[in-house]
Amino acid sequence: MSDDTPEAHRAPRRADPEPAVVREGLLLIDADRHLLYANDEARRLLELPTDCESRPVRALRLPDELLTLLDGGADLTDTRITAHGRTLGLDLRHTDRAGGPPCLLATLRDTAAPANPDTARRRLELLYRAGGSIGTTLDITRTCEELAAALVPAFADFACVDLCEGVLDGGEPRPGRHGALHRAALAGITARPPLLLPGSAVPLVPGTPRARAVATSRSVVEPDLSAALDVWDEVRPGTVDAMRDEQVHTLIAAPLSVGDTLLGVATFWRARPRPAFDDEDGTLAEELTARAAVLVDNARRYTREHTMAVALQHSLLPAGLPEQQALEVASRYLPAQAGVGGDWFDVIPLSGARVALVVGDVVGHGVHAAATMGRLRTAVHTFSSLDLAPAELLGHLDALVNRLDQENPRPDGGERPITGATCLYAVYDPVTRRCTFARAGHLPPAIVHPDGHVEIPDLPGGLPLGVGQLPYETAELELPEGTRLVLYTDGLVESRAHDLDHGMKLLRAALAHPGRSPRQTCDDLLDALLPASPADDIALLVARTRAVPADHVADWDVPADPAAVARVRAAVTRRLDEWGLTEQAFAAELVLSELITNAIRHASGPIRVRLLRDRALICEVWDGSATSPHLRHATDTDEGGRGLFLVAQLAERWGTRYPTSGKVIWAELPIGAPPGGAAGGAEPSITPRTAA
Repeated sequence: MSDDTPEAHRAPRRADPEPAVVREGLLLIDADRHLLYANDEARRLLELPTDCESRPVRALRLPDELLTLLDGGADLTDTRITAHGRTLGLDLRHTDRAGGPPCLLATLRDTAAPANPDTARRRLELLYRAGGSIGTTLDITRTCEELAAALVPAFADFACVDLCEGVLDGGEPRPGRHGALHRAALAGITARPPLLLPGSAVPLVPGTPRARAVATSRSVVEPDLSAALDVWDEVRPGTVDAMRDEQVHTLIAAPLSVGDTLLGVATFWRARPRPAFDDEDGTLAEELTARAAVLVDNARRYTREHTMAVALQHSLLPAGLPEQQALEVASRYLPAQAGVGGDWFDVIPLSGARVALVVGDVVGHGVHAAATMGRLRTAVHTFSSLDLAPAELLGHLDALVNRLDQENPRPDGGERPITGATCLYAVYDPVTRRCTFARAGHLPPAIVHPDGHVEIPDLPGGLPLGVGQLPYETAELELPEGTRLVLYTDGLVESRAHDLDHGMKLLRAALAHPGRSPRQTCDDLLDALLPASPADDIALLVARTRAVPADHVADWDVPADPAAVARVRAAVTRRLDEWGLTEQAFAAELVLSELITNAIRHASGPIRVRLLRDRALICEVWDGSATSPHLRHATDTDEGGRGLFLVAQLAERWGTRYPTSGKVIWAELPIGAPPGGAAGGAEPSITPRTAA
């Protein structure tokens, strides 16, 4: 039911009321000690200039005693200071309890004795209790609910908070759009108060108490609503009986404003036999909503920044996994509730049917961590396209992180935080069933054998990226087909509830089940280890190994004799006929003829040819030279230079990789649908929080 009523009789406000209500001055100060907001009472008590906002606090001629306490860094309650001949009560409270923007909220009170000490004491106690219970998180709805709950039943029988459009989403408030507010909180002394349910759109009707509160930026007191009940149905039909049943007879509408920005309206009702609201109650409601408005605006700004950071991070993470045949893959990413982090994962197809698995974690939270993660992920893709060995790739990544720490100094001249990151890079070869690992300070992977046995291999650890310049080491393991590789970040196994050792025990127990698919393994791990309120984001990658069948691989040793090219072409043709790939024989012969001829003419032995039947027909020529061929544009008079151009035209992809010795020139020719069903790894990789 709407709280908008036609204007009832309003008790006249006294021009200069007795100080029965202790008014509070509010200051909001950011981490750089600039004043973000000061209400009228704070300006009066501290004699602040009209242009005080956005200025450094040390430029405002504040008392030295107050400046010392502001720099002290501690929360304070009911501390006495002297300012301009007044003794003031001071409360200091930091607003970053849940990881939000590090602001400081200062509350000031003139401690001069009021005319009605008992009334002032009770209301001051209400201010204290409300101040301690409002704004405990950086959630907008929760802050509004805390405001409503703090005043019911201590101040009112029913209370609701309605916000302008856009505020709940962290955007700029749009009070005039569509002429409606959105209910964010509702509290009452009965289980079902006679008001609109939470989440309802409430019209802002001109002439009503809330509309007048918005127009004047002051609280509006309606001491007697009895005359309005007969016409209440004109505003919101069907609510008169409910109002009369609850005997609601008076209300206060107080704007939620920060400076000139209107965020919404808070409305309070009383039912008989409680007395009607008066002007002093209106002043108290105004003070309470002024404090709450600062906290709501702080939560709104945090929500906006958090939403932008999450959108940035999700745009930098893979939206899906690439098609490949070597691994069946499932992944999960869950952002932390406290803020965006720098965790990431990747699955990167390589040449020769191999696949790279990557999991990394950038130190810190926020947009800087997310942006750094995006740069590192791009760098990993770039380095992996060069087919670098895992340890060599991490060495290049370490050098990149060191450069990131040295570039782009802060505008204020301060030092940027050290980037720092951990990373685990693994390459699986389905032909040899061997997996090569290298890690830079990251947690080791878990290996689940087909029988359910869980192994945490003792891999060389290495320093985190950006910490040192020592070379990284590589370890190689042979994995039976059907082995599950589990790569994860520390947010999965380490939390406030338990340490790392206990988390690793839980990890082992959750994995010790044979026959689980990668998707089911992800679900098992999150069910067993995911904390109720994750303080860190979580990246999880589970891959089950497959092997290329032996009859899908063919290789030949080639003597350094041009006559051998014809014999290899004939052998290749026969093998492709056996595989049912006769249509690919012509292209394969042309590609292999060119690559073998180049190896015989320009490289050194031994020379070997290998064919792989995977998603594509992979042609590889191995030789003992480290010289890489280069594609060039041959002119009409050139005698050579057209062979690699022909290879590039026939192949989907081609390139060069460097094993321990020599090189491999490879080309992939399309053959249609892969054998054995669809390729693995098309599952979406971003998991909403609710799915956990």
